[in-house]
Amino acid sequence: MTGPEHYRQAERHLSGASHTNGRGGHPVDPVGAAHHLAMAQVHATLALAAATALSNPDRGSATAHVNADSAAWREAAGVPSKNSEPAGNVW
Repeated sequence: MTGPEHYRQAERHLSGASHTNGRGGHPVDPVGAAHHLAMAQVHATLALAAATALSNPDRGSATAHVNADSAAWREAAGVPSKNSEPAGNVW
């Protein structure tokens, strides 16, 4: 599993933990919510480790690999690429 995949999986687990009964916000399934929170923490930690490794890539790393991972991280985090700005933007 790649860093961006861990990031997305952490988000899915956080979503799974947030199902409440609507009356006071108590989890519908407290055991399931605890499981999802624990899994979210694990995946978020692994995503952070991958992102940290990318922030200082080994000088021997292939540039194409680093660029592909960087693009995947931007997409996973919802950061638009420079090429995706709307037409007519005057920045």
